[in-house]
This record gives sequence, structure tokens and C-alpha cells, in this order.
Amino acid sequence: MKPKSPEKILQYYQKRIFPRIEKYLQTPDFPTPFKVPRKCKREEDFFWQVVSDYPKRKGKYLRPALLCLTGQAMGVKLGDLLPPACAMQISEDWLLIHDDVEDDSPKRRGLPALHRIYGNELAVNAGDALHNIMWKVLLDSREVLGEKKTFALANEFYVQLSRTTLGQMTEIKWTRDKKMRFNVSDWYFVADGKTSYYTIACPMRLGAIVAGANDFQLEKLAQFGVLLGRAFQLTDDVLDVTGDFSGRKEFAGDIYEGKITVLLAHLFEKANQVDRKKLKSVLEKTREEKTKDEVLWVVEKMKEYGSIDYARKLALEWKDKATEYFESELGFLSKNPYRMQILTIIDFITNRNY
Repeated sequence: MKPKSPEKILQYYQKRIFPRIEKYLQTPDFPTPFKVPRKCKREEDFFWQVVSDYPKRKGKYLRPALLCLTGQAMGVKLGDLLPPACAMQISEDWLLIHDDVEDDSPKRRGLPALHRIYGNELAVNAGDALHNIMWKVLLDSREVLGEKKTFALANEFYVQLSRTTLGQMTEIKWTRDKKMRFNVSDWYFVADGKTSYYTIACPMRLGAIVAGANDFQLEKLAQFGVLLGRAFQLTDDVLDVTGDFSGRKEFAGDIYEGKITVLLAHLFEKANQVDRKKLKSVLEKTREEKTKDEVLWVVEKMKEYGSIDYARKLALEWKDKATEYFESELGFLSKNPYRMQILTIIDFITNRNY
């Protein structure tokens, strides 16, 4: 059987997951004293308008797709995997809302970021509401998976979110403190939590938990997540300064935000004294203080000193390591076409243009 394209694989799972998510985007059955009065119907409708915004914009659905593919590659029916897959996708939506507020990002999925439309307070509240819904979706997994597996899934969410928020806070603190002395290992510490665990390892481990995986198998998936997650984030960082997002995303957003990336670490190391001094002065400015010309100057220097090529090459090296590890260590993901489709997704990680 010819493997589906990565886009078609992701669309397949999006079509099966989003309708389930949509059912949760409505008012629950409150106890009688707390039911919404008729005169407040407009406020209730506005609440769901804001809360539903990011879920309805959708996204790549990479994380829930990896969850489903992993579970199916271990022999699980798709229906058993959909509840945690929904929770995984909802977690992305609320984290992105909070992340956009923290970074003051201008756009998300081709539209203004939520806080740019409604303000920080309402955006954070919407993220809180989706966080709450995530746990409800996860709790509802009991109906399909039973108490033991549902508890194991919830614990994995807890552990993963702990590492993700640690990585996020570290990145924010280093950005706020204008940390200039950093190297690739510093970047890995942040990226392994924010991307390797959250985007790759956690979804795959969740699918494996549903399949009844043992600790040895879960550890193997964690190791795989590090390899592919680094390839994913490096590709993201390269696309940030090379991609044509057609208005869907801000060009060079990492530079505007002053984020630590492998590209910047390489540029600091290779730049001459004059360029390094100017680079430092640009990065010390806030997002609002940086001019477009200054940001484009940094991008040109990344090209001149080979920083973009270095990061792109490093991403391909991590992808190759991930592929080799997948072939040699993850033989328990044996059912096809799902195993082959995971390989297709691995290639997509570094070949994508968005």
C-alpha cells in the first residue's frame, strides 16, 4: 500500500477529532442555582465565541495524529484513541493562547492572535477555560478505557506539562534577562521540554499507554521524542527566518521576541566583533523598539555567517538519528499502514514549509 501524503494523514485525523472537540465547546449542565439566566445569554455566547476561537482555527493536528498512529501501530482501535487525542489537541490550543500572550505574538494560524483581538485578560481566561475542558475530555476517557489507563494518561499529561511549563518559563526568563551568553546546550534544555516532550514524546507515549505499553517501551518513546523533537524545533527556527507564511505567521518572530535559538547561538559565535556588538544592541531592544530593517539585518547576517545552513544541517542530522532509532528500537510499533505513516511524518518534520 502506497503511504498517504503527510498532509492527508493529518487531515484524516483532524476530521475525526475536531467534531468530538466541538461537542465540548458549549455550556455544561450547571446545578440549578448556577444556571445562566436568560438575560445573560449574550455574555454566555460571547464567552464561547472567545473560547472556541483557536480550536475552530484548527492547526496541523500533528500531536493527536502521532498519538493515534502510535496506538494503532500497537494494535489499538482508533475509537479508543480519540478521547486522549482530543485532549492532546485542546492542550495545544490553550497553551498557544497563553504562549501568544506571553510573547505578545501578532498572529496565530493566519489571523490576529487572540489577545490582539480581545485583550490579554479575556485571552488568558479563554485559555483557562480550554485547560479545564482538556481535563474533562481526559476524564471522559474512563468510559472507553477504564480507570487505570485514564489515570495513567492524566499522569502523563501532568508530567509533560510540568516539563513544558518549565521550558517556557526558562525561555521567558532568559529572553527578559537579555541572556547573551548561551550555546546549543542551553537551547536543547528549552527545546526538549517545549517541543521534544510535548510535540513528539508525549503524544506517542499517550497512544502507547492506551495500548498497554510497558515502562521500557515508554522510555524508548521518550528517547525517540528527544531526537525527532530537536529536528522539529530546529526546522521551526529555520522556517522562522526563511519561510513564506503568506500572512499566516510573522516573519522572523523569534528575532522580534529576542528568543534564544541555535541560529543566534551560531551567529554570536561566528560574527566578528563589530557585527556581534550590533547584534547585541538589536537583541537588547524590546519587540516594539526593534525596526524591520534591524531584524532583516540580523537575518542577512545569519545567511552571511552560515547560521541558517548550520541549523538546517543540524535538523537533518537529528531527523536521521530519529529515523535510525525508530527502525532499530521501536519495532513494537509494528502494525501497518500506521508504522509506515509514522515514517512519513518523520520526513514531514524537516521537509515541511510551514
